[in-house]
Amino acid sequence: MARPLDLSTVPVRVGTDYPAPYDGPCQNRRRERLGKAAGLTQLGVNRLTLAPGTWSSQRHWHTHEDELVMVLPGEVVLVSDEGEQTLGPGAVVGFPAGVRDAHHFQNRSPRDATLLEIGTVAEPVDCAEYPDIDLLYRPTGYFHRDGTAYPERD
Repeated sequence: MARPLDLSTVPVRVGTDYPAPYDGPCQNRRRERLGKAAGLTQLGVNRLTLAPGTWSSQRHWHTHEDELVMVLPGEVVLVSDEGEQTLGPGAVVGFPAGVRDAHHFQNRSPRDATLLEIGTVAEPVDCAEYPDIDLLYRPTGYFHRDGTAYPERD
């Protein structure tokens, strides 16, 4: 029988593995990989907490992974190719794989905001494009648009 997760035992990852200087806006994000802790292999589920001024990621879209995001407590601004939209508790937005709608969430409020991120796991084929910056993600790491690899982070 499945057992409920003890959330106090789920590791918290603070920050990002983006190369500098693109890591800056995401340094104060906290992510708990709930799906991984529950033993899931085909579905990623994360609880993401954004401190004031923090971004969920750089604006991106995925080639092979669907994403669905629900705002729990707090308020965020969704920045996508369609513009900006403020979202509060209970708001849900989805991003189908392969659709070139670059997006991310920014916490512009004075309080923490928490998001539930749910997505398919498409390793090792998923790639991500970051149209605003000189960054591509491939299964082997981060690259400049010219194909040159960024150095691996410690």
